Amino acid sequence: MFRKMRRFRQQLTDEECISILKTEPRGVLALSGDDGYPYALPISHYYDEEQHKIYFHGAKEGHKIDSIDRSDKVSFCVYDKGFVKEGEWALNIKSVIVFGRLHKVDDSKKAEDICRKLGNKFYPTPESVEKEIARDFSRVLCLELDIEHMTGKLVNES
Repeated sequence: MFRKMRRFRQQLTDEECISILKTEPRGVLALSGDDGYPYALPISHYYDEEQHKIYFHGAKEGHKIDSIDRSDKVSFCVYDKGFVKEGEWALNIKSVIVFGRLHKVDDSKKAEDICRKLGNKFYPTPESVEKEIARDFSRVLCLELDIEHMTGKLVNES
């Protein structure tokens, strides 16, 4: 169903892909937008290694939600900051592309747990996370990406 990677010598291991998903703060979520146009947006995420799922949060309505309601098939791309090999100019970047199905999290307790995990990835203290949850949780919708296929690649920009 999914294509094999053409440049297989540059392919990352699953462990390298997971490391990038866990450590990098954001990626680009691609959806089927209005009138058949692709809709891609930068978004922060949380990767749950135990569940092998990716979680997002955002507003309860808007272009993203309309797109998900239309088609749950998405892709999500994350890449690292890259590095330059000594004596070279080109940036080497490790990237991961995930394909899967994205759906709304209806369970309030699970959604709050997702918000807490996302918050702990970004906020300076657990107290600041709890303050945000108390203030804004009622306006938040969490999304769960069930991973169907994942590939990673080391790309040299030269």
